[in-house]
Amino acid sequence: MSISEAPRWLMLIHQLPAKPAYARVKVWRRLQALGAVTVKGSVYALPANGETREDFAWLAKEIVESDGEAIVCEAALVEGLSDSELQALFDAARDEDYTRIATEAREVAARLRDEPTDNVLADSATQSARLRKQLDAVVAIDFFGAEARAAAEGLVSGLEAALKQEGDDMPDSKTAPPPPGDTLKMGALKDRVWVTRHGVQVDRIASAWLIRRFIDPGARFKFVPGTGYAPQSGELRFDMFEGEFTHVGDRCTFEVLIGHVNLGDAALAAIGEIIHDIDLKDGKYGRAEAAGVRSLIAGIAASSSDDTDRIARGTVLLDDLYRSFAGKQGGV
Repeated sequence: MSISEAPRWLMLIHQLPAKPAYARVKVWRRLQALGAVTVKGSVYALPANGETREDFAWLAKEIVESDGEAIVCEAALVEGLSDSELQALFDAARDEDYTRIATEAREVAARLRDEPTDNVLADSATQSARLRKQLDAVVAIDFFGAEARAAAEGLVSGLEAALKQEGDDMPDSKTAPPPPGDTLKMGALKDRVWVTRHGVQVDRIASAWLIRRFIDPGARFKFVPGTGYAPQSGELRFDMFEGEFTHVGDRCTFEVLIGHVNLGDAALAAIGEIIHDIDLKDGKYGRAEAAGVRSLIAGIAASSSDDTDRIARGTVLLDDLYRSFAGKQGGV
């Protein structure tokens, strides 16, 4: 569902008695598991579809059976809260979930890399399975395709790939498992339709610039919802879940694309470090330029909701940044 489709919402309005307290905790946990967000007080929202109607109907029944009151209604927002603002609440909640999973996956991967003992391997396998289960649960309630999903998926998948090395050292970011796109030769990347999620931000803006400037000058870009899109024949997806080019391990999509085409360009590598630090927020490279570039791209995103316009304006910024690095003497 996209913002332009004027989404309708399900609202659960409920009230529970003060006691027993466990009933309140049970309902709260169920609401979290369903991915519902608080609109105000005891009013919770979900996007309206067949599955969510059933979810709220069952929960309302449980509330009534606990001597509470519950009403489920379908609503179109008129005043007080816009559709985009309500969608942002869902995205923020899922981004928080994804960030937590990504942080834990990064910590497990670091320990596996630094202490590859049998005990650590066994514990890492357990933690990896737990994180995959948590990730799958969050994906199931990520109704609009939150921004942090790609990073979390890449880190969990990278951890799983490292565990399959059967005792080998944890690969670093330069030797992480190749993306599915590595089976594609450069000649197969020309004059393609490149698909990504709408609402482009830093990694997708930079990746689009890289694609058109260095990989596929005839690239055409297509912007789709973050979830539920079935790719058409010949399309290449980037910075999307299960895309041909997306996060791998602790590398953002921009870094994966650079690695795939083996450009060996020091200026691009420097930009890749900046994009990584902004997108993954892990401070891996500590690039001083990251804060400024982050602010500039945030300004581009804030001033236009049109993805083509965002990429065009980001291209001007990245062209200048590339020329700056390429023109420096003695490396970057």
